[in-house]
Amino acid sequence: MERKSLIPLEKIDRAILIIRGQKVMLDNDLAEIYGVKTSRLNEQVKRNKNRFPEDFMFQLTNEEKQEVIANCDHLEKLKFSRTNPYAFTEHGTIMLANVLNTATAVETSVLIVRAFVKLRELLSTHKELERKILELESKYDKQFKIIFKAIRELMHQEQLDKNRPKIGYKIGKEK
Repeated sequence: MERKSLIPLEKIDRAILIIRGQKVMLDNDLAEIYGVKTSRLNEQVKRNKNRFPEDFMFQLTNEEKQEVIANCDHLEKLKFSRTNPYAFTEHGTIMLANVLNTATAVETSVLIVRAFVKLRELLSTHKELERKILELESKYDKQFKIIFKAIRELMHQEQLDKNRPKIGYKIGKEK
């Protein structure tokens, strides 16, 4: 019998942002997902600071905070916070589940890791397509070079269009 998930996967997917070129989740999203208050989550992080090196967690700058608020509707409440949120990488979210050590945090961390893996797979698909185009281009003569160049430009333009107004993006269906 399959158990129903405590947290909808869409909620986890929308919480993954790209900041400083890294896929991360913010402390208030993680607190909600793990079923604890943000203050409790940050308290545990401070008590276990040695478990959260820079590649696991970092604090957003004022500019990053403003950009997140402007681009992510569900994070609008951050504008009233006096402190800048912490961003946790995939490894940081796992470590956080370990230090929180609640049943919800442990169970939900599995879902979070799966969401990060799904995102990684989506990004690698784009790279694989580009590799195949290069391979095909090297096999065929110059008459197809123009076609391959146009395809690459379209792929690049599509990526620019997707990334332009946002600092992160959502996986899954938009509502």
